[in-house]
Amino acid sequence: MRGLQIAPSNYWRHAALCRNAELRCARAKRDDSLSTHIHRVGQANFQVYGAEKVWRQLHREKIEVARCTVERLMRRDRLRGVIRGKVVRTTIGDKPAPCPLDRVNRQFRADRPNQLWVSDFTYVSTWQGFVYVAFVIDVFARRIVSWRVSSSMHTEFVLDALEQALYARRPERDEALIHHSDRGSQYVSIKYSERLSEAGIEPSVGSKGDSYDNALAETINGL
Repeated sequence: MRGLQIAPSNYWRHAALCRNAELRCARAKRDDSLSTHIHRVGQANFQVYGAEKVWRQLHREKIEVARCTVERLMRRDRLRGVIRGKVVRTTIGDKPAPCPLDRVNRQFRADRPNQLWVSDFTYVSTWQGFVYVAFVIDVFARRIVSWRVSSSMHTEFVLDALEQALYARRPERDEALIHHSDRGSQYVSIKYSERLSEAGIEPSVGSKGDSYDNALAETINGL
């Protein structure tokens, strides 16, 4: 004890607690009980819950505990939920590129198939990183008519989604089809614009920084 530089009373108290856990204080006993529940909730949810969700689940189970206590015990037991990465920016404008007019003006209605398509792409978090999903929606049918997945945000993968939609729906050139998107560089690129022109499709682009101008596509992004 002299070598450890601790008071003899502290040593004997520690030794007594090791021999008989019932001698511990009420807080220590409650911590052990709560820790068991915290581990159980974490295991039941594939170890993805952080302190906030664990705390809410315990309250749903009528286990009264402070959020800070859950944080302390998770920190003590080195438990950690999945941490979301920073928000991925998908709409990156291309200022030099010419931008079509907004021919939709937030009126996402169609009287027939192949009258109005809206396009966008979003990202999905997986265990191996982010993947990007491009899609085309027929407004009349209110359904996704084509989609493509890619590991990077390049023009070709949104162009592939457009090609799939053209193949699946086969719109006629005299149908006056409008294609609406945001101002992302992929959608105002020369390749994409030229393909729309070849297919006889009228391009339409929403205003900068306003998700409501492509609201129908944004409802898919929020799922």
